[in-house]
Amino acid sequence: MPGAALVVGAVGCAAALAVALAGASAAAVFGQRLAGAADAAALAAADTASGLVPGVPCERAAEVAATAGATVETCEVTGLIATVSVSANFGAFPATARARAGPPT
Repeated sequence: MPGAALVVGAVGCAAALAVALAGASAAAVFGQRLAGAADAAALAAADTASGLVPGVPCERAAEVAATAGATVETCEVTGLIATVSVSANFGAFPATARARAGPPT
């Protein structure tokens, strides 16, 4: 029977490792999606600031971020450059992402 206990222990360790890796992978995917939401919101604000899209730049950024399931924390528009910070919760953990869009300096 000592072999059975060893197998049960090995399977338990493998299962715990699989769950931990799945959680880390889910967090990485969530982070990339949040970064994409920040990029899209910053691009929307910059497009609106340039006059390409009608409206108020930060309001447009908030609309785009909400579509991705995020909320705009900060939105700054200086000339044609927009800097946006968005946030969302990954389970019980808050996460933020920041992006800048506009012409090169």
